[in-house]
Amino acid sequence: MSLTTNLTLFKFKNVRLKAILLLLITATMWSLGGMLIKSINAHPLAIAGVRSAIASVVFLIILGKPRMNWTRVQMGAAASYAGTVIFFVIATKATTAANAIFLQYTAPIYVALLSSRLLKEKTKVLDWVTVLIVLGGMVLFFLDNLSTTGIMGNIFGIISGICFALQIIFLRMQKDGSPWESVFLGNIITAIIGLPFLTTAWPNAFDWVELLILGVVQLGLPYILYTIAIKHTTALEAILIPVIEPILNPLWVLLFLGEKPGSWSLIGGFIVLMAITIRCILVEIPISFPVKVKRQNESHDSLG
Repeated sequence: MSLTTNLTLFKFKNVRLKAILLLLITATMWSLGGMLIKSINAHPLAIAGVRSAIASVVFLIILGKPRMNWTRVQMGAAASYAGTVIFFVIATKATTAANAIFLQYTAPIYVALLSSRLLKEKTKVLDWVTVLIVLGGMVLFFLDNLSTTGIMGNIFGIISGICFALQIIFLRMQKDGSPWESVFLGNIITAIIGLPFLTTAWPNAFDWVELLILGVVQLGLPYILYTIAIKHTTALEAILIPVIEPILNPLWVLLFLGEKPGSWSLIGGFIVLMAITIRCILVEIPISFPVKVKRQNESHDSLG
């Protein structure tokens, strides 16, 4: 049975429900990233490189040999994926895990803005209002991190969010094909960039165990599930449904490592997540409801 062509591993008949369930599982596995990355004593690029190298092996074992077509879309998805995972690891090391993940999850805003050009989806007034609110929330993150390292960590988190948005859009462009090859290629790119940095600080035995968990459980397996689910959701759904990740990620770090995000960061994160979630709800509310009522009235008028 091919994982990339169907979702028969679940018994639900509703394909979209299967996709949503896969996204929730994916987000839970992704949320382990902050805790594991924080606890590994190695260069951020080395962590990103080893994690992606292991994830590539997972892809090969489960999905087999990739079929590369080397299109601009595939290459764009691979490059943006590499940017996402690299800048996220750097941000997680440089600032709090909460800041890194919250700022990465500003991605839906960039998706909404870029979709109008790349996916020919119209950007509405609601999108622009949400952008302004999210930008206001993002400013608050910088009030807690006035050090150079903290500020740079926040900036890298924002860049990771932009790359994440581009990744979603490019993967959505391949919804009728097989998008996992793009993720595989992105992991190869990340491994090539990051592995040389292992020479700066060689991980100890426990670090290697955590790197293995990062590569298999936190990146490899969830991204396989993600590339399956994304074929059955919209671009915004693909990034809004896993919104539990920025909630669980800092929670694991707090419980196991004792890292507490700053007050302004928590307020900013709340504003960002609420703005994005409310926007999603408003977008999903069917405007067709009054239309249906109108049609019913028209039918009654015609009968009368």
